[in-house]
Amino acid sequence: MQCSWKAVLLLALASIAIQYTAIRTFTAKSFHSCPIPSPVNCSLSQDTDAAERLCDESPTFSYNLSRKTHVLILATTRSGSSFVGQLFNQHFDVFYLFEPLYHVQYTLIPKLTQSKSTTDRRVMLGASRDLLRSLYDCDLYFLENYIKPQPVNHTTDRLFRRGASKALCSPPVCESMGAIDLHLEEGDCVKKCGTLNLTLATESCREHGHVAIKTVRVPEVSDLRALVEDPRLNLKVIQLVRDPRGILASRSETFRDTYRLWRIWDGTGRKPYNLDVTQLTTVCEDFWNSVSTGLNRPPWLKGKYMLVRYEDLARNPMKKTEEIYDFLGIPMDSNVERWIQNNTRGDRSSSKHKYGTVRNSAATAEKWRFRLSYEIVAFTQHACQHVLAQLGYRTAASEEELKNLSISLVEERDFLPFS
Repeated sequence: MQCSWKAVLLLALASIAIQYTAIRTFTAKSFHSCPIPSPVNCSLSQDTDAAERLCDESPTFSYNLSRKTHVLILATTRSGSSFVGQLFNQHFDVFYLFEPLYHVQYTLIPKLTQSKSTTDRRVMLGASRDLLRSLYDCDLYFLENYIKPQPVNHTTDRLFRRGASKALCSPPVCESMGAIDLHLEEGDCVKKCGTLNLTLATESCREHGHVAIKTVRVPEVSDLRALVEDPRLNLKVIQLVRDPRGILASRSETFRDTYRLWRIWDGTGRKPYNLDVTQLTTVCEDFWNSVSTGLNRPPWLKGKYMLVRYEDLARNPMKKTEEIYDFLGIPMDSNVERWIQNNTRGDRSSSKHKYGTVRNSAATAEKWRFRLSYEIVAFTQHACQHVLAQLGYRTAASEEELKNLSISLVEERDFLPFS
């Protein structure tokens, strides 16, 4: 008997939901205890969504007694998030993890069946929040639910971009590296350290005063509300934004196959009829929704949210980094200062790797003005006009204005943290 593609898709989604539910219910330690139903707070007739909200919103009796600060860098691809991540990775007292949610995405939503359905989004965000809670609690064993193949004896060589975290490439996690090297290359870590021992990584996390995580896999700050309001965490969100024109130019250069049609348009001057404009508009919509939430200053974000434009950080990295650390209430150490000095005045040869962080930061922020044709810039300005105005990015009225670097396309804005 043959099955239709719709039936196959429904079965796949059902399998994903069952897998996620099983992971939440039967593995790792319970991080959240939902209150027992009583006549006061619920009844048996309540619907499932109401019960989930009650569980998420109910008070708990466990609090963040360790005084750790939990930092989340909320960003999108090619917005400068790897650079911002390094501002925490270099701090001696910060345990930094690079994109751990990668494993959630590629385990729950297989590449061949990825979609933008509401079901996929809810499954992904629910699993992501659970994993983030565990990681901020230094429970790195929870990652084993998503790493494929399954780690053996709590060891794995499949953690995504393990070498991007200094804490995972230095003692006690990796004794062979010796003293922490400010200029450690990712490949050197993987080669010299071998497999990752998650038990040692957990111990290292607990020895650090703070935990920072970077992700490009959470669309909006409102998706993090349950974590922000969790009294067991001291979560502070750094939302990083960048001019959508710069993001498009960088993605077209980095992900050449995925953005092939944009490159054809740029090279020929003819817009392909099947161009996927959502590759642009989704970024702008997510920025608009998330930043609108942050700038409206809801009570649950008080003292928890800071908006950072990549362009401001690129132009004055030391000053902006000091502002970020002031907001977090963490003293900025000399390792971070030294890294900024060594990595924001790079020459052309210093940024060959597409995910590298050594570069002339001020010049990098303006490169898109010479990479994109004016036709694509004008299209982007029209499609993203609201978010450009919201974030203080000026439009270029002509190609001459676009190429003239003496004309700034970034307004002076002071996005003060919500404190």
